[in-house]
Parts: sequence; structure tokens; C-alpha cells
Amino acid sequence: MISYADRFQFTDSGDMFTKRLITAGLTALLIGTLGACGGSDSSGSASSVSGTDTSTAPTARQTPDTVTGLRDSVRHLTRQTTRATRPHTVTQCGSATKRVRHTSSSGTGTKKKTRTWYTTEQYRKCAKVRSGTETYTRVVRKERWCVSLDDVGGDTGRDDVWYQVTRAAYDDARLADEHARVTFTPTGTGC
Repeated sequence: MISYADRFQFTDSGDMFTKRLITAGLTALLIGTLGACGGSDSSGSASSVSGTDTSTAPTARQTPDTVTGLRDSVRHLTRQTTRATRPHTVTQCGSATKRVRHTSSSGTGTKKKTRTWYTTEQYRKCAKVRSGTETYTRVVRKERWCVSLDDVGGDTGRDDVWYQVTRAAYDDARLADEHARVTFTPTGTGC
């Protein structure tokens, strides 16, 4: 494909600047034309050629994280714990020694001398060691608040779907009437 700039005949190296200038101008014109044809406003909706905005005002709708349906039932699962054992560790400290390197310099230029010597220094060394076992409370099941919905998202085929919710959303659903429309943001699925 021959560009518009290639149709012009240039004879000397001084005209190469003109050729590049024309090519840049045609490229800018092409980009501007394409931008005008496929323009869109900041919300992503296309606008008409006359420049009037054809987008409508944003409507309030639920976010992808929220769930809407008819209240079916609620369930509160209490926290369950059990006693378990694990290794018990203690911190034991003792004295240890390490060799430390020291250097000092004196003089400048060719008369500079560096002296190196080593000393043995003591320090306190600590480590965790196992010392028997200890008992602790292990959580078997965390406390959960759950709500079951029918007609989830308006789909009459999606019934008895359980969601884990916050305590506040659970209280709102518990106080709502049977088959009342409720909307909440679940913290998990299933119960």
C-alpha cells in the first residue's frame, strides 16, 4: 500500500524534512478522523456525531457483590472449640563467644598502613527449645450467621440458597417477614 507521502517526488536531502512533515501531518489527520468517528464520553457510552450526549443518567443498581432474594430462613451456628495439645517451647539463653575482626589505618598515600587484629567477645545466645507439651483451645468451627434465600436474583429456580452474612445483616433478615425481599452483601456461601 502506497502512502500519500510516497506519491510526492523529492529530489534532494533537504526535501526529506518536508516528506516527513507531510507524513506526520497525514498521520495526525487520520488519528483525529478516527477519534471523531469512534468517540465516547467518560462513562463509556457512545455519543452522537452532533456532539450531544445520548447516555442516560446512572440508575441505582446493586453491585456484583450484593445478593437479592426472598427471605426463606436464618441460622446461627455457634463457635465450637475443643481441647488439644501441642509442643511447648521455652527460650533458653546461655553465653557464647565469637571472633571479631578489627582494622585501623594510619598515614596517607604510599605511607598508609592498615593494621588488622582479632578479639574474642562474649555474647548472650538464646534459642527456643521444646520442653514437654501444653494444652490449648482449638477452634473447630467459627461462629457463623447464615441466611437462606428463594428466587435469588429474580431467578425462581434458585431456591434455598444459603449465604454467610455479618451479624447486622443476619439481624435484619431475622426481623424481616417470611418471603420479604432482602438485599445484603454475603461474606461467604453455604452454611
